[in-house]
Amino acid sequence: MATKVKALITTDHYKTVLTNSRRELIADEPIELGGTDLGFSPGELLCSALASCTSVTVRMYADRKGWALAGVLVDVEFERDNTTNTTLFKRHITLMGNLEEAQKAQLLNIANKCPIHKILTNPITIASDLFKE
Repeated sequence: MATKVKALITTDHYKTVLTNSRRELIADEPIELGGTDLGFSPGELLCSALASCTSVTVRMYADRKGWALAGVLVDVEFERDNTTNTTLFKRHITLMGNLEEAQKAQLLNIANKCPIHKILTNPITIASDLFKE
């Protein structure tokens, strides 16, 4: 199943309404970039995708194993180097609960297998076109 999101921007700098046919979310740029800071910036949304996917993947695995994972805190930031055309994501994972070291190591391994992590660490193709009415 393909994931689909629509984005609509009108004349509000740079408020963008994102919809997935079930929910609506506002994205925006911070005030210092000319936006009105009504929502997450595009970069924050990208970090959010990795953070939430990591959290869910780790939670699902721990639940299947019956491990005492009380919570997962994932802190993601990224840095873009335009001169080398590279991007570095820094992901810090905090596992809460009564876990053995071997369980923590396995959960880190599982975190690296979350679908968004796989997408971001493999080649990506973006096919763009103009909609013809």
